[in-house]
Amino acid sequence: MKHFLTVQDMAVNDMVALLEMANKFHLDEYKLTKQLFSANLFFEPSTRTKMSFIVAEKKLGMESLEFHQEMSSMKKGESLYDTAKTFEAIGANVLVIRHEHDEWANELSEHMSIPIINAGAGKKAHPTQSLLDAYTIYQEFTTFNGLNIVIAGDIKHSRVARSNAEMLSKLGANVYFSGAPEFMDETLPFPHISIDEAVEICDVLMLLRIQHERHDQFSSATVHYNDHFGLTVAREKKMKDRAIILHPGPVNRGVEIDSTLVECERSRIFEQMSNGVYVRMAVLTTQLLNWGIINENHIKKCTETYPEQRIRNMRFVN
Repeated sequence: MKHFLTVQDMAVNDMVALLEMANKFHLDEYKLTKQLFSANLFFEPSTRTKMSFIVAEKKLGMESLEFHQEMSSMKKGESLYDTAKTFEAIGANVLVIRHEHDEWANELSEHMSIPIINAGAGKKAHPTQSLLDAYTIYQEFTTFNGLNIVIAGDIKHSRVARSNAEMLSKLGANVYFSGAPEFMDETLPFPHISIDEAVEICDVLMLLRIQHERHDQFSSATVHYNDHFGLTVAREKKMKDRAIILHPGPVNRGVEIDSTLVECERSRIFEQMSNGVYVRMAVLTTQLLNWGIINENHIKKCTETYPEQRIRNMRFVN
């Protein structure tokens, strides 16, 4: 991969290598011994993705170059392209970009001489989120083959749904969608099932935020959503004993999931957030290696931070 833009660009071997590297970073502490700069260009609000990239960069010993659109020359009419080229010119070694438009990555990728990492593109792609979700699932089940994974919620407007469905199906899982009929996307080749069927068959129930800003507030699908299409306490009781709950956040408590279930025993929502740091460390390091900006000698193992952790012996074999 020249840039890290979509799951479509990734072979299964690419995914496995990144998951293995994330696991390495989870278990032990590593630093990059070369001075490097990462520019975080976020044009949409973000808590989990932006902060986990910053923590990942700092854990690796990188310098984070912060960008605030409202205080930048974009207020004077500067384009995304010229902003990205500016950061490249002043010494950024990698660009981490989130933007509301679907096609910004394609427009930039042919013109940059440093790697671009997609931190969210419109409704189209969110590849680092799909990697951290896959890593969280693998921690739990040590395989993807044959797992029933239901992605439930606002599929039509979700870049997470698209990236996750493609990655998890490539890795061997059975992927289903669930939600209000008007939230489904018929262009995506995955079966739709009701939430009541979903809770009974799933090994993983991945809930998505209902994006109220994209819907009429009086839409029939958004009124009493939890009762009709969300995870209620009654539905959670019908899930398999080992089934887990995921959510990329932010969570609309009481809408797609009952508030009491966000931190219940089967929830892995906050584990997902933690895993995002290690996955993004792996993506940053891999891109820097692929571009020849660093080599293996620039990666220094510091200490073993979790020597007894049970995921030490994980092997990502599909």
